[in-house]
Amino acid sequence: MIRQTACGPTTLKKFLEIPYDELEAMNLEAAAAAEALPAAELEKKYSAYLKREKRLKAVTLCFTDIEGRFHTLDYDKHYLLKAGDNLTFDGSSIRGFSAQKESDLRLGIDWGSIFWLPSDVFGPGKVILFGTVLNRDKSPYDSDFRARLAELGRDMKKTRGLTAHVAAEVEGFLVKGQNSEQAYNETDGFQLISTGGYYHSLPLDPLKKFIDTAAEAQRAMGFGNEKDHPEVAPSQFELNFSHAHAVRACDLIQLYKLVCRQVAANMGMTATFLPKPVSGVNGSGMHLNLSFFKGGRNIFYDAKGEDGLSGAAWDAVSRILSHAQELSLILNSSVNAYRRLDPHFEAPNQIKVSSVDRGAMIRIPAGNERSARLELRSVGPDANPYLALFALISTALHGEPLTRDENKRDRMRFLPGNIHDALRLYRASDFLKKTLGADPHDKYAYHKQASADRNPKELGSIVKASEVLFHHDVTTQMLWHKF
Repeated sequence: MIRQTACGPTTLKKFLEIPYDELEAMNLEAAAAAEALPAAELEKKYSAYLKREKRLKAVTLCFTDIEGRFHTLDYDKHYLLKAGDNLTFDGSSIRGFSAQKESDLRLGIDWGSIFWLPSDVFGPGKVILFGTVLNRDKSPYDSDFRARLAELGRDMKKTRGLTAHVAAEVEGFLVKGQNSEQAYNETDGFQLISTGGYYHSLPLDPLKKFIDTAAEAQRAMGFGNEKDHPEVAPSQFELNFSHAHAVRACDLIQLYKLVCRQVAANMGMTATFLPKPVSGVNGSGMHLNLSFFKGGRNIFYDAKGEDGLSGAAWDAVSRILSHAQELSLILNSSVNAYRRLDPHFEAPNQIKVSSVDRGAMIRIPAGNERSARLELRSVGPDANPYLALFALISTALHGEPLTRDENKRDRMRFLPGNIHDALRLYRASDFLKKTLGADPHDKYAYHKQASADRNPKELGSIVKASEVLFHHDVTTQMLWHKF
């Protein structure tokens, strides 16, 4: 805002705006500090920064509910610094969190998770931090899977000396119009903005301009960009970024989707992460590339092993394949996700591992001592990444290995073909009940059942309006209450 005075114009608002090169350096330094410094020092460091930086007036604190929705609260900077140990919110208003009788939840601050946001995308003077959801008595809240994934990581490090590294490949579609998901109807469907294909897009067409803008914002946020490009389907995109430890990898996934949605909205369009928004073309996945490191060494690599993998890697493969069917509801968390699991469109429905077959649930990419990994291809882009990785890593460590009956011929096993079968297998899993805990296990099933009940059992070939309007990542609470 500019005010005219006798001496000329005066700026009334002066909020922080950081050039992209400086922004990238600050975010990369913050990521390194989070790895090197204890929590108390990080709190001291960034509390002092917030007090010192006069051009920051508010701080965004974010968290993820059990289904994977990303929630944000903006706190006045001075209030946050004064009352940071007593931040509360109404959990009963968050679908997938607490019941009304346990509505008061707290938010702790993960000071090492700070990101400075690009001012031309999000507005000036913006920083974001991830919160830890706590009960009223400040004990850990058992449905906050970001905190539970962090605890799993600490336990792996302490008991086995292991660190899980993850790189995500998250696909999405860019479609015409703002809020096009909420306005979806079966007659018109989504209006695609590009008819190009894999790697094919003119430098200044809308899809490429969107990709370039989102990639520039990610780079400035310290994602460690690797490559970005149009994907196989028309109007489809994928922006790849560097691997990280499991919790940061999930944080980057949530911020990636936030960046893409905001960039698209700024351009008058919608970025959607529905797994199969358009019939007849490839859907979108969230491939998770997983490896375990010990003492700085990738223990999944063995130059002499089958497909370059070690016995530890093949053991993880065996355990994940053994529990694949019951895991499906976590990895494919919506009605729409089961449209995607079709090998005719390069999506996996076979419970097997392969170095070449993209219809396999787990693929073994070509790798070396640094990059050897498992590519988990069956995960949908709308899955809760914290919950998905918590379940996958727990299964890789503690699941029952796949056993063979020498007296029987091997038969191909398939992932569930719809959410109803996935729910039945999930509910019957004693392993998942023990791994997740009884209350989160039942709570997640309850919300997935509600989603299933809001859709016809036989979906047919046309993407139904209910798949979109009642999708956990799209809808408003008002729509759910009106059903």
